[in-house]
Amino acid sequence: MRSTRGRLLGAWCAGLLLAGVSVVVGCRIADTDAVTPVPQLLAFLPWLTVPAGAAVALSLLARRPAGVIWGTVVLGLLAWFVEPYGTGEQPDGPVLARLRVLTSNVEFGWATDALIPVVRRERPDIVFVQECEYTCQAAVAKELGAAYPHRQAVEGDGSVGSVVLSRFPLTATAGVPGSMGMPGAVADVGGHAVRLQLAHPRPPLPRQVSLWKRELGRLRDFAARHGNAPLVLAGDFNASQDHAVFRRVLGTGLRDAARLAGEDREPSWPSRTAPAFGTQIDHVLVSRDFSAAGARFLHLAGTDHRALVVDLTLHRGRQPRAGPRPGGEDRGRGRSAPGGSGAQGASLTRADPKEAP
Repeated sequence: MRSTRGRLLGAWCAGLLLAGVSVVVGCRIADTDAVTPVPQLLAFLPWLTVPAGAAVALSLLARRPAGVIWGTVVLGLLAWFVEPYGTGEQPDGPVLARLRVLTSNVEFGWATDALIPVVRRERPDIVFVQECEYTCQAAVAKELGAAYPHRQAVEGDGSVGSVVLSRFPLTATAGVPGSMGMPGAVADVGGHAVRLQLAHPRPPLPRQVSLWKRELGRLRDFAARHGNAPLVLAGDFNASQDHAVFRRVLGTGLRDAARLAGEDREPSWPSRTAPAFGTQIDHVLVSRDFSAAGARFLHLAGTDHRALVVDLTLHRGRQPRAGPRPGGEDRGRGRSAPGGSGAQGASLTRADPKEAP
């Protein structure tokens, strides 16, 4: 009797586990992020092999062949989707320029003190910093202003502030509107215009999934408009390759630099458990003019995100001339930084008012 009850309980537990995992896998197959809790679980899709594997084991113990078959199919689908998404093909045309990019979410500015020595050590040419509030922006201007005399920023408290630091001259652009700052610029990289855009959409919190989708949709629209010229779109996307809204950004023709460098499943969040456990939601996306190598994820004290450093090579293509187009297209809403800030040629913008979830 006890053996029968135990097998029945095991079969029920296996069924519940497989039902939950199957819903998430079904949404992945259907190319939709659906509603809570699916977006949150999709971020950790490869880890769903754990409950699916447990369900297969329980089905074996319970002597339920149907459960074993069901679980095996689910595990097979999960294994299929663990494979990298998108192309790993690199351009092979003549090299025009090489640059190193670093992106970091400093979590309300708490990791600013850890970021500054990392930037000095890694010596990136362009730095994208998310959640860089007033104190953070003042610190990076003071400590890094000499090495990075050009910057484009959105001012704001908490998670709203963001800044792009550059060794190259920048022309301000309007950026992408959002509930958190997403500044943009065009960099003159040795006479070649490279559009830079920081990404930081709202995370898919239970009551903010629709806002998360809208803001990633704006990034997709931006990429569709500008992806035919050299473009670097980098930051905390709050989305992984298993989210449909993120794959639509890649569907515009952009490619994930970590994918090109063979690090497409290396976790960037949460840093406290990475690399043993986590998901990759911090990305550097590039147009097809770029090849990428040497992607590395770095731990910073004070933030729940790992910083990402990647080496990019710009190859010959249809290159627009550096600088703004006639008529001042995409000049943005910038104003000059105060003199003596250590960031000559900088531009600051105020964050848009937060959207209601």
